[in-house]
Amino acid sequence: MNKREFIKLAGMAGIAALANPSATWAAGGPADNKSLLALKPPFVLPPLPYATDALEPNIDKLTMEIHHGKHHATYVTNLNNAVKEGAFAGLSLGEIFGKVTAADAAVRNNAGGHYNHSLFWTLLAPGKSSPSAELQQAINSAFGSQDAFQTKFADAAKGVFGSGWAWLTVQNGGKLAITSTPNQDNPLMTNLAKEPGTPILGLDVWEHAYYLKHQNKRPDYIAAFWKVVNWNTVNELYTEALKK
Repeated sequence: MNKREFIKLAGMAGIAALANPSATWAAGGPADNKSLLALKPPFVLPPLPYATDALEPNIDKLTMEIHHGKHHATYVTNLNNAVKEGAFAGLSLGEIFGKVTAADAAVRNNAGGHYNHSLFWTLLAPGKSSPSAELQQAINSAFGSQDAFQTKFADAAKGVFGSGWAWLTVQNGGKLAITSTPNQDNPLMTNLAKEPGTPILGLDVWEHAYYLKHQNKRPDYIAAFWKVVNWNTVNELYTEALKK
């Protein structure tokens, strides 16, 4: 490929990304709530930001392959089918979350499933990271200490009956809160969330997220989760949330 052809292809890719933010996300775009909530149909399955075995031994390769390539992919397919026409046609994820109600089961479940998982993949990473000084101060202020926060978050995750998610959110005024949601709901669904907020950390506690390795031992999965939390992304999400 010569220089002129490269420039032409790059320009076409840029135009496509502007026309459909999902194209940027599919190419490995930024992992932030603003970008995620701007996504519009056709929605696409984002690539994992690491190899499927990168989180071993904490999250095994086969689970990642099935969780991402099967479960998340199905949410994307079903979401695109659910918004082909009707009241949600052409809306971004953010607009969907502001409008969806309990009566909109297909859109609720699959839009939530797509957003929740797209965020979740970026919240995991091999290697060690830590909360920023700013976030650590906020955690200490809200929960007493990092250990106390992790215990309370783990309790919320253990306490989800059946399938759902545990969340660390930034609420109005910048306050941190720990909450949980059933199934594929999230705290951005303003008509459904009991405690609305902006997610900066989330843990999937559906059995498909851990059953192959941890069987029915959800506490073991939660303990393993803390070893692969990508605090760099959490720090960025916290900073972003404070700007709202």
